[in-house]
Amino acid sequence: MSSLLCTTCEGKPMISQLSSDTQPLPVSVAFSGPDNTGKTKQIGILARRMGSAATSAGPLDYYDGRWAAIKADGMARWWFETGPVEEVADVLAHSYLERSRYPYSAPVRFLDRGIPMLEASVAATAAVRENLNAWRAADRARSLLAPYESDLRAAERDERALLLLHCEDAEEGTRRSLSHEATVTDIYAAYQRHLHMQINRLIAEGRFAMLIRIGDRPTITIQDEVRRHLAPLHPAIPSRALADVHITALGGMSESGKSTAGEYLRTHHRHARLKIGYLIEDAAERAGIEDPYRVPPVVQAELIVDGLDRYCEAHHFLDCVSVESLHDFDSAVELARMLGSQLTVTYLDTSAAVRAQRGTAGAQDVADRDRVKSARGADKIASIAQEVISNDGPRLALERRLDHLVLARQWPEHQPSTMPVNALGLPVHLESYLSTLLDRLTGPQPLIDLLAVTGSGARGKYQHGWSDLDVFVVADAESLEGMRRVLADLETELGGVKLGLTVLTRAECLAGAVTSRLLHILALIGSGSLVPLWCDQGLALPAPDAATDVDVSLRDGIQAAVEIRRQLLKGAPDLRDLYKVTALLAKIQLRFSGIECPSDSDALQTLVEADWPDTSMVAAARTERSAAEELAQVVLRSWLATLPGEAG
Repeated sequence: MSSLLCTTCEGKPMISQLSSDTQPLPVSVAFSGPDNTGKTKQIGILARRMGSAATSAGPLDYYDGRWAAIKADGMARWWFETGPVEEVADVLAHSYLERSRYPYSAPVRFLDRGIPMLEASVAATAAVRENLNAWRAADRARSLLAPYESDLRAAERDERALLLLHCEDAEEGTRRSLSHEATVTDIYAAYQRHLHMQINRLIAEGRFAMLIRIGDRPTITIQDEVRRHLAPLHPAIPSRALADVHITALGGMSESGKSTAGEYLRTHHRHARLKIGYLIEDAAERAGIEDPYRVPPVVQAELIVDGLDRYCEAHHFLDCVSVESLHDFDSAVELARMLGSQLTVTYLDTSAAVRAQRGTAGAQDVADRDRVKSARGADKIASIAQEVISNDGPRLALERRLDHLVLARQWPEHQPSTMPVNALGLPVHLESYLSTLLDRLTGPQPLIDLLAVTGSGARGKYQHGWSDLDVFVVADAESLEGMRRVLADLETELGGVKLGLTVLTRAECLAGAVTSRLLHILALIGSGSLVPLWCDQGLALPAPDAATDVDVSLRDGIQAAVEIRRQLLKGAPDLRDLYKVTALLAKIQLRFSGIECPSDSDALQTLVEADWPDTSMVAAARTERSAAEELAQVVLRSWLATLPGEAG
């Protein structure tokens, strides 16, 4: 066993152990950048994640004994006032070089600031100490570092340079760096401006092989980009950090419904269900932290993220995780800062009376547990939650809110465009009917939010005497009575055509409380394949993804297969009903093969062409009972062949 330098969560050097059979080609990665770009945090997260496969070289003051006296006298005072510039350059150069020579056995070593940052720091110091412009300061730095030039070049060749930068605008970058400081002196502000200018010069010279612009992105997003840059350098470096994983963190007081919510997310929305205690304690054990509940909130949040990172890498297929339950306000704030938009803090707000009734051990037990949670600030988590769900009502209401919460992420909202009625190519009397219907429903105070023609009428395939007029409407429940009166007034204008009218509220659409057929309509509207005739200004509807559309259509396929046999067992099946349900089963089978056939005849011909190549026979099934029954049998056999024990 050999010893090496690594870093504790406080950033102090310590001795660790690593077996001698590590990777034969170790690599040093230097994280550079202005102050307050998160270099130390990014190193800490990655080093903790890699365990014994990585070591952090720790702070520079570990590598030169002169730092103790400098710090005792006041580092800022020495750096900017009392210490000769030559001495500042010498102490810094000696520290950088000693660090580069320090033996390590881990496959990967992380350095906080690389050799180019030495040059930038010395130049910025000379600029403020000697009132030099950027170019003269750069020349002065090269002169001061000339005695170490060959050693510094060798050290820089051994580093992989990664630069973290707020942005490339020096003034804005300086403002962002200084915004994290509690107090800022004039000389320190000037130093930061010059440091940014020197870093930009080094970027132009190509001294940084990897550059990450931080902007306003959260910590874990930056960590993910860091890993994508570094993973090709050594196989021990993980390639991603919680990539494409969304975390729903559940908070609330005792008996507020957190476990119920977590289980529903697991069983109905494919979330991995994790306990926050497991994440913290597992990560703490790996990091050698004896009591993770006594560490600072920022460290506790880092432990949670580390646990999540490990779990999700081991279960790479996951894209959604629920964590229950947030119990500490300060660590929850830090967790939100680290994860950004990848985290949805969801607080279940349940009254004390309801929670007392739910407690199986009695109201006093609930009250006792509440006191512990309140001491940690668990009740304040509602103030930072993106979603606060009232859970005094029935479980059904909770589940619909959770549906909405999940689908809002998975189904992007879409503002539909519209088309004129005459673009549908419908018979004149139906065009007139729809025009009048729209006028009556969409006046100064519209009764509806959206109206679209669906089915054959939307595809230019309407056939008089065969097709219905299928209409999809989004409207509030309060509009039903007004809509009923309008429909009754206009009924005679249909000319005997059957009107198939379906009405949904926007809330039902958002929560996915729809049948598979209606979900398909929402997907068509969202993709632009189905264009409404009218839409209220600013209305946005969810656009279900294609994979969900295909999956849920299985229910309609099951029902269609049952209905086909029901029709075939009749003495005289209704040809239209039999043809329609047969076409539906064909469409659904094709959809699972990635083929979308809105037309009944096209779907039937595509599915059965191997067994029934004569297109005219598909058309004959509309009018000839024997053809319709034979076609239904072919489509049904194709469906049953997908079931175990039915093929052949």
